[in-house]
Amino acid sequence: MAIPLLEYSPITQNQRVTSYEVPGDEQPRVYSTDDLLSSSDMDTLISVAYRQIFFHAFACDRERFLESQLRSSQITVRDFIRGLLLSNTYKRSFYDLNSNYRFVEQTVQRVLGRDIYNEREKIAWSIVVATKGIVGFVDQLLNSEEYLSAFGFDTVPYQRRRVLPGRPEGELPFNIKSPRYDEYYRGKFGFPQFIWQSAVRTYSSDPSKEAGNPAQFLDMARSINPRVNQPQRLSALNVDIEKSVPRRR
Repeated sequence: MAIPLLEYSPITQNQRVTSYEVPGDEQPRVYSTDDLLSSSDMDTLISVAYRQIFFHAFACDRERFLESQLRSSQITVRDFIRGLLLSNTYKRSFYDLNSNYRFVEQTVQRVLGRDIYNEREKIAWSIVVATKGIVGFVDQLLNSEEYLSAFGFDTVPYQRRRVLPGRPEGELPFNIKSPRYDEYYRGKFGFPQFIWQSAVRTYSSDPSKEAGNPAQFLDMARSINPRVNQPQRLSALNVDIEKSVPRRR
């Protein structure tokens, strides 16, 4: 018997409030198959779907069979998103290198376009992953009322309501706020560490000397004191050609 989804209470979040802002550059762009006018629009939609799920897809990560089915209208955008979530690339990059809690957090962000409400929701979806596996977890997310009402079958998921009135800046993108690898794997993979210096180093030139004046480098040239090898004194009269040439025996 399957364990039902643990109940959790949604909190008042950004994406649950009706938008009244004037659309601008910070508003998310909606990509749907209902608005396609040319084949290039389909290419853009597929690229946006890859960027939403994988953040970046290399040539080896692309699912050509799913793309072909989507272009020929054999599957919907929702089915294409499901195929990306169940692909080896997503499993290898997100599931294998993270705990169930972090995997749930990242998948909810990419599929539902919002953050986890609270720890109880994270535990609830983690139980689904542990009991039904990745396939059951992905299907339950895509079949949820929240996903169908927000994106339906033909719209690529996006981060909803990033701009908050009354705040100096909106929410950070999911790929910056929740990177693919956690702190342990970032350190293990040798990701660069940022080192901040409190002291500011400045350089001031000598105003008494003009730029390009050779006098600036005279002291440096004298301090080098190069040492050269003495030339070899060799005369042709001192060379024994008979002994120096190897002889085959």
